[in-house]
Amino acid sequence: MDGLTISQLAKACEVNIETIRYYERRGLIPEPPRNKSGYRNFPESTVKDIQFIKRTQDLGFTLKEIKNLLNASNDEDFRSEQVHDFATSKIKEIEEKIQNMYRMNALLEDLAQKCPGPGILKNDCPIIKNFEGVKENG
Repeated sequence: MDGLTISQLAKACEVNIETIRYYERRGLIPEPPRNKSGYRNFPESTVKDIQFIKRTQDLGFTLKEIKNLLNASNDEDFRSEQVHDFATSKIKEIEEKIQNMYRMNALLEDLAQKCPGPGILKNDCPIIKNFEGVKENG
């Protein structure tokens, strides 16, 4: 038999069968041909594609971005500068998220320091007041 069944593919890629079906629905991997019995036969190259998808997800790429990367990597006219530009753009996006996380962390640290501790009513809690958009005096 040529190709892999969906369960063989899932095992080879260490993913759930539903993940493979989801990738198919999203157009990340093509729907494979079926054998005479009606079972789908995934080409061996699908293992590589799913591993590509998983690695790029780990790097923070969205499925839409991954689809674009897969299309670029499978394109006969592949140009590395396209992928370089894409990666550079993703780095900037990640850096912005990191800066936002630092700001959120600083805000929460400031609010936690202002919290007088246990026994305070909700209306007197600086953290709740901030979440509700109430300005503090002073």
